[in-house]
This record gives sequence, structure tokens and C-alpha cells, in this order.
Amino acid sequence: MSTEENKIIVRKFFEEGPSKGNLNIANELLSPDFALHVPLPAPPGIEGINEVITSCRAAFEHLNVTIEDMIAEGNKVAVRFTAHGVHKGDFMGLQATGKPITMTGIEVFRIKDGKIAELWGEANLLGLMQQLGIIPVPENQS
Repeated sequence: MSTEENKIIVRKFFEEGPSKGNLNIANELLSPDFALHVPLPAPPGIEGINEVITSCRAAFEHLNVTIEDMIAEGNKVAVRFTAHGVHKGDFMGLQATGKPITMTGIEVFRIKDGKIAELWGEANLLGLMQQLGIIPVPENQS
């Protein structure tokens, strides 16, 4: 597959999965042996990504994930994203604060045979915890 075709697959995943909560997209776009590497507690595979999407959408009302940059080379696609929402439900044991959030992150996808075979994700969880008031913001960053 071309890098442009790989980017289309990843864009569709972001638009349908995290932003709309369409869990059926996993069966369409993810390989049966999909591997997930993210800094959140989740079971492996497709079950894990569906759990991450479900828990994030339950915790953050109006969750919307915007792709800021997308770069592809070979069978890999890297995405820099921004997520917006309102903390209206439990997240990683934290009770709802009602605060709006903006979280940034980067994910790298490996595509194999037209499906997402692997995802590595890093998100600014420290910044998120600061926005929710769980961790104080250092004075020079206010």
C-alpha cells in the first residue's frame, strides 16, 4: 500500500474511533493480531483499544480528537493530535471535575496488509493532570 493509502486508514481510525466512539471501526481497520502500546491500563489487542476509546469517551464529554500533523514513510504513519473534552466521568480513578481539557499526544501506527497492526501512543498525561487540578502547575508555567 502507498503512504497515502496508509494515511487514509489512520485518518479514518481517528475520525471514527476516538472522535465518534464507533467501536465497529476496529474490526474494519485493525489487524486481528493488533498490538497496542499506550500509557493507559488496557488489555492487549482490539479489546484494549476499544476499552481505551470507551473509557476516554465516558470520562470526557464531547471528546473530539483533531489530527494536527500526519507523516508517513513506508508502512508507518505518525500523528500529532490534540484532544478536547470536558471531564464529566471517572478517568483512571479520578472523579469528574467538570473542567474542560486539552491534551496533546503522538501516535505511531504500523500498517500491514491494509490494516493497522500496531499502535504506539504517548500523551501529555502530566499536562492533563495539571488541568484537572490533580498535580499543581509550577509557578513559572502559570
